[in-house]
Amino acid sequence: MSEAPDLLKALLRDVSRSFYLTLRLLPSGVRRPIGVGYLLARATDTVADTTLVPVTRRLEALAALRERIEGRRADPVDFRAWSADGNAEATPGERALLCRVEEAVAALRSLPAPDAVQVRWVLGTITGGQELDLRRFEGAGRERVMALPDAAALDDYTYRVAGCVGEFWTRLCRANLFPDARLDDVAWVADGVRFGKGLQLVNVLRDLPRDLANGRCYLPEDELATAGLRPMDLLDPANEARLGPVYRRWLDVADAHLDAGWHYTTSLPRGHARARLACALPVLIGMRTVKALRGGGVLDARRRIKVSRAEVRGILWRGVVRLPFGRWWDGLAGWARGWGG
Repeated sequence: MSEAPDLLKALLRDVSRSFYLTLRLLPSGVRRPIGVGYLLARATDTVADTTLVPVTRRLEALAALRERIEGRRADPVDFRAWSADGNAEATPGERALLCRVEEAVAALRSLPAPDAVQVRWVLGTITGGQELDLRRFEGAGRERVMALPDAAALDDYTYRVAGCVGEFWTRLCRANLFPDARLDDVAWVADGVRFGKGLQLVNVLRDLPRDLANGRCYLPEDELATAGLRPMDLLDPANEARLGPVYRRWLDVADAHLDAGWHYTTSLPRGHARARLACALPVLIGMRTVKALRGGGVLDARRRIKVSRAEVRGILWRGVVRLPFGRWWDGLAGWARGWGG
């Protein structure tokens, strides 16, 4: 059974315009498994984030969806009530996805067996991370902000929700696009993991005010304590100067991970232009976002730091123009960081 014609087009575009663009850039050999994996990951994320539903119910729903994805549950899952019960937290696209999650499960089953194995592996890792997050932050809220304990916990979090995606992406591309290319697979997978971690860490740093409003702080509590701060203190933008050393350290970590992501991108065989562009777009957007975050205002909940659609189009245009020229292409990372390039 194949997916509905609009599942990987209109619906995917409605839940993520930026990833939809990345997916359209990808070669057809990996577009379907990565698209199906993304839709199902977005569905599990929407279930996990629906705070109108108690944590115990969300954990039960995640477990049911996980079993359905893994093929261990025969009964279909039905999240139509989650979409209809005034779930204003979810976007219209996410609500539509919850109604159509069984179509995404069917699309997973229609994938070639090796691809389906990889999709199930990455979704199992992501869902496990979401379940851990729900248990870790149970009871959190604006009146009770809870933080991750240390750097190891933050590194583990970024792996579970995004580093594993870099690993998954690498395995799929290796198997389906260039199985015979000469690559240092160990180093390439490691760069892919760091690529994913870097993108997620940028999200953590960018979304800090929104997460704090929901009682979640992904910056390590022990590092905040060294700066004389409690997680609750970050609700006050006046504490940004005291947060500075901790925040800048993690911006540097994110930048280093994105460097690995750029090395990953430039390591791809030069003949695979679409794969190179698909990888370049998110890493360059990430670099531009880090540059903006270094400008301050990171605790101001009224200010949403985000690369505009016009900037995204500009990044893509530059990538297309520079692609045939090795050194000029390599200079895109410097350009994204404002170094010229």
